[in-house]
Amino acid sequence: MLKPQTSPTRELVRLDGLWRFALDTPDVPQPWAAVLDTPLEAPVPSSYNDLFTDSAIRDHVGWVWYQRDVRVPRGWAGERIVVRVDAATHEGVVYVDDTEVVRHVGGYLPFEADITDHVTAGGAFRLTIGVSNVLTNETQPPGRVETLADGRQVQRYYHDFYNYAGLARSVWLASRPAVHVSDITVTTDIDGADGIVRYAVETSGAAAVRVTLTDAAARPVAHADAATGELRVADATLWQPGAGYLYELTAEALDGEGVVVDEYRLPVGIRTVEVRGLEFLINGEPFYFTGFGKHEDSAVRGKGHDDAYLVHDFELIDWIGANSFRTSHYPYAEEVMDYADRHGIVVIDETAAVGLNLGLIGGLSGQKGPATFSPDTINDRAQQAHADHIRELIARDKNHPSVVMWSIANEPASNEEGAREYFAPLVEATREADPSRPVTYVNVMMAPPEKERVADLFDVICLNRYYGWYVDTGDLASAEAGLEAELEQWQEKYARPLIMTEYGGDTMPGLHSVWDQPWTEEYQVALLDLFHRVHDRVPAVVGEQVWNFADFQTSAGIFRVDGNKKGVFTRDRRPKAAAHALRARWSALRDAD
Repeated sequence: MLKPQTSPTRELVRLDGLWRFALDTPDVPQPWAAVLDTPLEAPVPSSYNDLFTDSAIRDHVGWVWYQRDVRVPRGWAGERIVVRVDAATHEGVVYVDDTEVVRHVGGYLPFEADITDHVTAGGAFRLTIGVSNVLTNETQPPGRVETLADGRQVQRYYHDFYNYAGLARSVWLASRPAVHVSDITVTTDIDGADGIVRYAVETSGAAAVRVTLTDAAARPVAHADAATGELRVADATLWQPGAGYLYELTAEALDGEGVVVDEYRLPVGIRTVEVRGLEFLINGEPFYFTGFGKHEDSAVRGKGHDDAYLVHDFELIDWIGANSFRTSHYPYAEEVMDYADRHGIVVIDETAAVGLNLGLIGGLSGQKGPATFSPDTINDRAQQAHADHIRELIARDKNHPSVVMWSIANEPASNEEGAREYFAPLVEATREADPSRPVTYVNVMMAPPEKERVADLFDVICLNRYYGWYVDTGDLASAEAGLEAELEQWQEKYARPLIMTEYGGDTMPGLHSVWDQPWTEEYQVALLDLFHRVHDRVPAVVGEQVWNFADFQTSAGIFRVDGNKKGVFTRDRRPKAAAHALRARWSALRDAD
């Protein structure tokens, strides 16, 4: 799905700002049918949970409603008019006046509707968007709704971050020609000093296609008159980690007279990605991942996208010497991906399939959870929803040079019966949708090599390990020995690259000790150091991404103190001691390249 843009043939209106807001209530059966009778207003983009002081809103389970009046620019007569929602967590429905125009399940990917037949240029309409935060055994991520004795409903979920909901990303009104460029797919290669750009342009109707590739100085470097083809760029400047050089592909749709009826511009980074033996290669050179698992999370906004946080987070990533991050545990806003492209930050792009591990439900109680893969839990319909989600993610992010690998699940029950039958078709669907990138998943600690059932399906094995925290707590010597022994088992059994995608421990800023005391800043530093020593001794380890970049909010729990405190930055982005230790290690690695 192409992101809307302005061009000589297209226009775009951002619909962000304050919208009328209300909870779904039985006494208003059709809230889209009239102006919402509510005193509440909510900003878009933002999650709604932390905006209001009323706990009934924060803890609401079900639908909420956003509404505003929109006027179509009068110059859009004769154009196709589209409403696009960048994300609605976790299900969205859009009404233009009284008419439903689109419905979408999945909280972190965009959807749109052509509303041309329902509006007029220069006229106004009532735009109502419903958003549901309900998770079930068939959604990604999964969950369940529990009804308490007093009749209240509570959303239970199996992932360790707060279930923020609402319109956390932008909403747009866009125009495009009746015959327009509807999709572009680009893959790149390197031939000696030349760059190869293979492209395929789709149009909404019959049209000739012309493409032009320009460099960063807007100088044409290649041209073709065909909807599909291959462009050769002499002496190409490559997209590289830390140096996000971008060309621009301009795709034009032409009518029978050769007149341009639509134009779409796509940034293109020329680079290659390959897994060879124990190595992960970018542009034919071994690459070592340094960085974080992150979250889209900040105070008040929840998961609401914020350009100020975007810039500041990337500045901190650069300051600390990191070169990558994983979009844990869902697709991030497109603005994040665009920024990574421009700044040369490497991305492991992850689906929202987190919590596919019902064995973790027992938690600290020690009770055994239900089987994860069964007709009553994660079933065939859940698998189909997962496959659809993968295809949507790839359709959105396939052209980002920063994306070097797809991660299709975080910490699934890959040790349980049914895991292989569930994941094998999903890996196949991922490769079919994009043969050009490696595919990975993130292995949970309860699925060590001897119990793992699916690792051989993937190109790279990502591991989340908490030696020294959940295992061997406070005993760093035993933790180091256990970690090294396990990593050597993975290397020997699977002979492919390993990335440590989560490691670390909760840390309260300002808490100190001269001993190995969990929760202190010194312990977090020592814990990360032991992992780094082991990483350096195991050849198959090709990367380390600390959990987490910053502290983040979670559901209430006795082992969470106002959220997860494993960040090396606080939630408001102040560095803990570990941030300085990581800066020393990662800056040295970066300088050595």
